[in-house]
Amino acid sequence: MKDFFSKLLNGMSIGIVVALIPNALLGELIKLLIPYFPSLQHLLDITVFVMSLLPVLIGVMVGISFKLTPIQTASVGIAAMVGSGAIEKTAEGLFALNGIGIVVNTGITAALTVLFIQWIGNGLKAYSILLIPTLSILVPGMIGYSILPFVKSSTGLLGAAIGNVTTLQPIIMGAIIAFIFCLIILSPISTVGVATVIMLSGIGSGAANLGIVAAGVGLGIASYKANSLGTAFAHVLGSPKIQMKNFFMKPKIAFPMLITAAILGALAGVLNIQGTPYSAGFGLSGLVGPLNYINLAAGGWTFENITIMLSTFIILPIVLNLFFIYIFSTKLKWVKTEDYKLDFE
Repeated sequence: MKDFFSKLLNGMSIGIVVALIPNALLGELIKLLIPYFPSLQHLLDITVFVMSLLPVLIGVMVGISFKLTPIQTASVGIAAMVGSGAIEKTAEGLFALNGIGIVVNTGITAALTVLFIQWIGNGLKAYSILLIPTLSILVPGMIGYSILPFVKSSTGLLGAAIGNVTTLQPIIMGAIIAFIFCLIILSPISTVGVATVIMLSGIGSGAANLGIVAAGVGLGIASYKANSLGTAFAHVLGSPKIQMKNFFMKPKIAFPMLITAAILGALAGVLNIQGTPYSAGFGLSGLVGPLNYINLAAGGWTFENITIMLSTFIILPIVLNLFFIYIFSTKLKWVKTEDYKLDFE
């Protein structure tokens, strides 16, 4: 079970990062340039469309992680798409993209499909190309689709619980929300989904942003020696979910980031760092978090606001993570560089 879970999370991590990085790197930059170069709108639309292919990419990468055949791997991809909820049929009979779907259910469907294919084995022989894709849709794909409403409602319950936290005093609220979002970003649960379900805004959104920043920056720093500099930047500019497998195998690797997140979240309450429901789940990805803070701050691009933005979104996350990584690795010896090693460079 541990090996199965490890391969599943590894495949999901790769799929998530590959699907999200193009928009994360280009999205906000293109939005700034579109007024001057309207033709770039098409490129922005393409990066958003690629994000909606996330379920297929997760399924394919999970299939590769389990060393399935090309036909079996492709079948996991289409079954994962069926169970993801990323495609909806409108009243006019058209098919519409619905964001990235419910990532947790995508992973469940992919896992069920792998188990189904392993159960079938090579029994279909020459009929594999005919039957495996169809059966993958009919059995695990439709099981995933049938449980989608229940998994989706569980995300709503999590959002409701976080919503209750927003009633607390701003500093305490900020620390708790940042801590929670630091955890969520390392799980298959969508931070954007949770934030939009409860329309998380104001200081709560700013704190959530900083929790994700703490995770991305900290994991990038902790992992660059075990991997590469490019992979380290992928944690920050892409998604910390790249470490999802390692986090589930050894949760203690996130201790430095969680403490950093709580401190930064408290500062969000002190410094009135705000965001929107749609920026809360991004962190530094695409610079959505810091840009939204500047846009919402009184006075906009003032020297004071820029200083606060650079301090809370870049300088302090680096300094605090370096300090706590040093404490947990050198002094306490709870974590080591190899704990952050990724298998897909």
